[in-house]
Amino acid sequence: MSASVNSQTFENAQFLGRVQDLLTRSLSRLSSGERIVSPADDSQGVGLIEKLGAQDKRVQAASTNVQNAASYLQSVDGFIAAMNKMVTRMSELSVMASDGMKNSGDIALYREEFRQIQQQLRSTIGGTTAEIGGTADITKPLGTFNGIVLFGANPAGLPIASGASGETIVIPQNNLRDGAMLDVIQQDASGNFILDITDPTAIAKIKAAVQDLADERGSVGAVSRRFEIAGESLSKRDEDLQKSTSSIRDVDIATESTRLSKYQMISQAASMILAQATQSPKSVLKLLNS
Repeated sequence: MSASVNSQTFENAQFLGRVQDLLTRSLSRLSSGERIVSPADDSQGVGLIEKLGAQDKRVQAASTNVQNAASYLQSVDGFIAAMNKMVTRMSELSVMASDGMKNSGDIALYREEFRQIQQQLRSTIGGTTAEIGGTADITKPLGTFNGIVLFGANPAGLPIASGASGETIVIPQNNLRDGAMLDVIQQDASGNFILDITDPTAIAKIKAAVQDLADERGSVGAVSRRFEIAGESLSKRDEDLQKSTSSIRDVDIATESTRLSKYQMISQAASMILAQATQSPKSVLKLLNS
């Protein structure tokens, strides 16, 4: 009888231990908010969370790249808009200087402003003497973004990693050191501007420069739209990945609370049974001794 009672008591104690372990795990899930407290809870889920997390990091990195590219393009667009105002002012000055009613003093004043604008354009665009003439290279122009020259020759463009799987968007070059803009800012070997305000072709060349800037701005607008779409796509992808990770990792509070209550009830009942089983042999021995 004693062996039978002890065996039953031992089984009850083991059962209570298992229930206590389940109760502890349930409490850990609720306190941490995570369904997977240890890899043993769901080894496959742990591996999937790691893969989704790594993918999400790549998505976030690509999103940062896209945001930086958008800032770059905004800077380019801002400089082009400012240069367009300058070139427009040059065309206005050129027209006024062509008025036969203006005296030499008026034209000299127009010419001085005209040249100041040309110099400002040179300082913004930059370039070597081989590219834009003059007596010295302009290696650090105003038109830069984070050390990147904005308006120089770059036939390959500027590649931007815009996706988590190696997708790339190339920002095309915005070379203003050739063509119509070069006609406006080029100097001879002595540092004198080749285009003068009274040049018969000045108005035509300036109009061509305005068109050149308009074309470049249109190109910037087109690629900017691509980055906007890429940014929206990455943002949605990031949201989806976080939702997927959360569905695997996070605990269902309602379900786990119900499970905890069940374990608590079972634990209390098992404790009472174990206490009663422990007391039974003592009661029998007491009766025999009496």
